[in-house]
Amino acid sequence: QVRLVESGGGLVQTGDSLRLSCADSGRTSSSTAMGWFRQAPGKEREFVASITWNGANTEYADSVRGRFTISRVNTENTLYLQMKSLRPEDTAVYYCAAGRRPYTALALRAADSFGSWGQGTQVTVSS
Repeated sequence: QVRLVESGGGLVQTGDSLRLSCADSGRTSSSTAMGWFRQAPGKEREFVASITWNGANTEYADSVRGRFTISRVNTENTLYLQMKSLRPEDTAVYYCAAGRRPYTALALRAADSFGSWGQGTQVTVSS
C-alpha cells in the first residue's frame, strides 16, 4: 500500500528556493507515475508537476515551468520537487500523489488519475 509523507515546506522570501520531498513508506509507488499538486486558500487544488514511473517523461503547469523541477529516486522511494525563484502566488499546501495504474508511458495531469495522496506540506512565500 502506498503511504506518502511530504516534507520540506516552510516560510521563505520571494526569489528563494525550496525542495520538497515525498517519501513512500509503503514502497509500492516505484511502478507508478507520481505528481505534485497544490491548493491555495480559497482555491481549488491544482496540478503542479508529474513524472512517469521511470522518470523518462515529465509535465509541468505553465505557472511553474522553468522554475520547478520534479524528480524521483525509486531506489529511495522518494519524489522531489525543486522550487526556485519562488513567488507569493506559489503559497499553498503542496501534496504529492501516486498514480492509479502502473507503468503509464505519459506523465499524468488530472487529479483523478492519482489514487494515493499525502497529507500535504505548507509552503509560504512572503513578498
